[in-house]
Amino acid sequence: MAWNEPGGGNRDPWNNKGGDQGPPDLDEVVRKLQEKMGGLFGGKRRGGGNGDEGGGPAGSAGKKGIGLIIGLVVLAVLAMEAFYIVQPAERGVVKRFGAYHIVTAPGPHLKLPFIDTVDVVNVDQVNKFQHRAQMLTKDENIADVTLEVQFRIQDAADFLFQDADPGATIHGAMESSLREVIGKSRLDDIITENRSAISISVQQGTQALLDLYRTGLIVTNVNIQRAEAPEQVAEAFADAIRAREDKERLQNQAETYANDVVPRARGEAARLVEDAKGYKARVVAEADGESQRFLALLQEYEKAPSVTRERLYLETMQDVLRNTGKVLLDVKEGSNLTYLPLDRMIQPSTRAAEFKAPDSPRIALPPTNNQRGTGSSNDGRSFDRSRRER
Repeated sequence: MAWNEPGGGNRDPWNNKGGDQGPPDLDEVVRKLQEKMGGLFGGKRRGGGNGDEGGGPAGSAGKKGIGLIIGLVVLAVLAMEAFYIVQPAERGVVKRFGAYHIVTAPGPHLKLPFIDTVDVVNVDQVNKFQHRAQMLTKDENIADVTLEVQFRIQDAADFLFQDADPGATIHGAMESSLREVIGKSRLDDIITENRSAISISVQQGTQALLDLYRTGLIVTNVNIQRAEAPEQVAEAFADAIRAREDKERLQNQAETYANDVVPRARGEAARLVEDAKGYKARVVAEADGESQRFLALLQEYEKAPSVTRERLYLETMQDVLRNTGKVLLDVKEGSNLTYLPLDRMIQPSTRAAEFKAPDSPRIALPPTNNQRGTGSSNDGRSFDRSRRER
């Protein structure tokens, strides 16, 4: 039997309940769904019908969801405002109520929202500018100098709060230091010889003024790009520079020659000195030896005068006649014998025909032992007789 037939008791086939049961109410379904959503957002379920406060449960749940979303947005904004990140090349300068508070290092940091403000300053970026000026030198000349200055921020707090215009301050400090250094230098030093020292002096003077004014800047390099005389006298200075270069070249050549000659002269002088010392030592040693020999001979002479005298005579004659030509004649009679230069005549010579006997010198031989002291003399015939006898 069908459930809705007459006499069937109006039975519900879904819940198997009796009684009057109509189709489900859509409004009721929506209301239950709103209550469940309100329960998820923390709302309370209120009893009553369509006349409850706040326009019913659906209106109260919608307002609470919107409030929750707004709260989340506010929390996100506060979180974003409370955190900040400083990059490695930067420094964060925190101001609290507009006054300087602290400088923060690279990394994430916290701050008070709407109370602290952060200014991020790049301390690794190198800035530069050029400057050109004509200045009076120490020797009353005019120098046209162009230089380049490189600098960066060293102290972020001083850079932001201590000087109103650090850029203008570093320009003025550099120009003041440059004029001071140029005014103490000669034009030749500025143009050719001493540029590096002038650059260092300008850098040191500029940095001293920047530290005095607490600008927070540091000068990393000063490079003099051009330094010359004014255009009106440039040619004359160029001639002077060429003359100076010629002078230096000639001086270098002279020094090279001197470095070659002087050591050799000193070596020769040292050699002569050493030779003199050696000669002195040799002569002194020989004199000492002769004196020692004479003293030893004197002692022997004192012991045997005749024997020593005879030995000295023989040694002396041996030394005298060692390298001379000798002719020995054995004659029994006669004291002095004049003879021809037999030693020269007996020597083989290709010029024997040119020899003239009468021009040769005549030598008188000493008398023999048995003829010594007779005082007699012989003529040339005695010489001939001695030859025949031989």
